[in-house]
Amino acid sequence: MQILPSNITGLQVAPAGRTYHCGTLTYTKAGLFALFTWLLWGDFCYTLMEAVVPTILPLKLKALGSSNFFIGMIMATLPAILNMTICPWVSFKSDRYRSKWGRRIPFILCTLPFLCLCLAMLGYSDEITCFLQRHSAALREHATATVTLGLIAIFMVMFQFFNMFVASVFCFLFNDVVPAQFMGRFIGTFRIVGTGAGALYNFFIFKYANTHMHEIFLGATILYFVGIGMMCLMVKEGRYPPIEGETDKSNKGLGGIKTFLKESFTHKFYWMRFLSTAFSATAGAIGSFTIFFYQDMGLDLDHVGKINATSSIAIIAATSFVTIFVDRWHPLRICVYSSVFGVIGLAVNLVWIFVTLPGSYFFWLNIGNVLISSFWVALSGVAAFPAEMRIFPQSRFGQFCSAQALIRSAFAGVAGMGAGLFIDLFKWIFNGSDFAYRFIYLWLTIFAGISTFFLVLVYIQWNRMGGDKHFHPPASWNSQGVEELPVVPTIGPQTKWLKISFLLFDGIVSIPVLSIPFLMLWMFFHDEIFAFKWYGLAVLPLALFALSAWWMLKKGIYSDMAAARDKKTLHNGIPHHGVLIVIGSNFLLAVGIWFCQIFSALSLNLESGAITFGIANGITNLLIIGALYLICRIERGFSITVDEKYEAIDNACTPSDAL
Repeated sequence: MQILPSNITGLQVAPAGRTYHCGTLTYTKAGLFALFTWLLWGDFCYTLMEAVVPTILPLKLKALGSSNFFIGMIMATLPAILNMTICPWVSFKSDRYRSKWGRRIPFILCTLPFLCLCLAMLGYSDEITCFLQRHSAALREHATATVTLGLIAIFMVMFQFFNMFVASVFCFLFNDVVPAQFMGRFIGTFRIVGTGAGALYNFFIFKYANTHMHEIFLGATILYFVGIGMMCLMVKEGRYPPIEGETDKSNKGLGGIKTFLKESFTHKFYWMRFLSTAFSATAGAIGSFTIFFYQDMGLDLDHVGKINATSSIAIIAATSFVTIFVDRWHPLRICVYSSVFGVIGLAVNLVWIFVTLPGSYFFWLNIGNVLISSFWVALSGVAAFPAEMRIFPQSRFGQFCSAQALIRSAFAGVAGMGAGLFIDLFKWIFNGSDFAYRFIYLWLTIFAGISTFFLVLVYIQWNRMGGDKHFHPPASWNSQGVEELPVVPTIGPQTKWLKISFLLFDGIVSIPVLSIPFLMLWMFFHDEIFAFKWYGLAVLPLALFALSAWWMLKKGIYSDMAAARDKKTLHNGIPHHGVLIVIGSNFLLAVGIWFCQIFSALSLNLESGAITFGIANGITNLLIIGALYLICRIERGFSITVDEKYEAIDNACTPSDAL
């Protein structure tokens, strides 16, 4: 069937020249620019609107004398319940909806006036209370604060109900209108705009939350109505093919529920992805206690704010550089590699169970860490959503995202209580001391490790089903058993860049070996004999062992690279150079943090702390080598070539038979 072109409002498709496709949509460069502009403008308005309610409403509730239980129920429990009920239904229906406006935009546009009305009523709840009490004797019998709290609860339910329609489909719209080969770059810019909008709100507006609540809510309402309305009118969706393998009864009532469950939860590939995300959410459930960990380490709220601000600014700067690599290295590969090494990054923080430095020292070490890791964090953050777009069926993308969210929300809800019990257990062990919060990284490491295990299984299965060049998502509703997706070209392992990445890892394991004798000499002349002894007995042997393990692994990788060039059988697989360069740079720069930790401990006469930092570095390097070996084993049988030519295509499109 012929693919029919469509376009953005006011922009005609050029008859000649370079064009870009997404389904039946065809863009020129000017059309792409307009598309990105309107989508990012919508994101800016949506981000500002969403920032208002969770930051200001708790202050209002507290000022009205609300209990913490009521605040938690309104701000956390209610959205979670709606997320597990409304979002799956809206996502399922939007995938199957067909209209001249598309399948996503109608859900955003039709709820626009109702959402704005509810948002405005939240801001003017005091005035509405006064109006109702003037005209109702029954309401005058109750305290003004009580009536206002009741109204806020009602308005909040209404607001969240309509907001779930938008939250369910907003990001799905990107997958329907943005060409696949630009998705990484778009999501990167999307993250920059969203982070920037949040930063502007927190820096310029939030400080007026107590004094100008009405104006903030009204301003957010007007901005959202105008901004989202403009986006919906200016962005056009293409034509979608009919839903395959379903009758009309399959979309309605109990039949719709059965279809949702059957299509979403019957293939193990999707279950592995859902479980990976669920355990990632389980790990993150303990994140709300991080502030108390920082306080136990001697930081105040000003310090924490500066760390977070520095991290945000660094990530925004880094994101502008990493977007192009997401498309070229494949977002799923980036997520898997980053997740494997990320577990090590979490485990490193367990060192603070054994060492305590003054808050000022800990503050600057953290500033150094967030700056060093910003490129890595930005890369993995940008890759997350495009990875979903590359593994979930496009025709039912919203449905599968909502199925994943359903599992994730269920796990997160249970994990939230479990994390509290986990902290309470260590509080009991340490007699109520805030030292218990240092064990949050134990929780994070365990559940991030489980999440990574399932993500690795996803990656292996993805490779078995075609990988970079031939993967198409399983589709039980399709007679072929798979659904066609655009194949976006990626860059495979390149010898030149692999050698550069190996130089980085050479530095990671070699610098400690070369520097430890000088550290020991310094300890000896400064009468740090206890540290001198243990560096000789434990730290130096660990560093030498890590170095020898790396040499053996590197030799094996070079052997596989030679075999690949000669078209021979590989012993393992060849890791991708891209993410290794990013991760290698991160850990190499972190060696400087390691030196700072050691000298900080020694300057404070904390010889045991210096020993702990030294042993931790040796263990970390061994874990890094182990992670590299794991990556090679993961790639076994799939990554068997090097130096293949990268041929970028500008006209990547869904095969015609997908329609």
